[in-house]
Amino acid sequence: MANLVRFGVSLEKELLDKLDALKKRKGYPTRSEVIRALVRQEEVKRQWQEGEEVVGAVTLVYDHHRRQLIDKLTDIQHHYGHCIIASQHIHIDHHNCLEIIALRGSPSQLQELADRLRAVKGIKHGALTMTTTGRQLV
Repeated sequence: MANLVRFGVSLEKELLDKLDALKKRKGYPTRSEVIRALVRQEEVKRQWQEGEEVVGAVTLVYDHHRRQLIDKLTDIQHHYGHCIIASQHIHIDHHNCLEIIALRGSPSQLQELADRLRAVKGIKHGALTMTTTGRQLV
């Protein structure tokens, strides 16, 4: 771990109670870990907002029996091949599949790709999870 610096924080009792509730709910061992996670989360948001290189994942759930759905998803992914690191196709049951697509690139490219994939007729659910390459985080 990097050099630790200790500092004092003053919070209203109600806000401290919320911090402690978050710590308990999420299973953090200490208040310091909660604060570290919140700061890192804000740094990831900043990187996405400022257009720095980021990584993420698109998850899609769909009925693979839907006519031409797979072809449409493949065509879109080929168009954004420069952003795709890997993908995994998982059979949930006889009709439903889960596809997970790992991405790297600019936030606008990844958002655009996710939006295009989610807009394909037959997608039951799709989500983009954003994170950072980790280079700027401690």
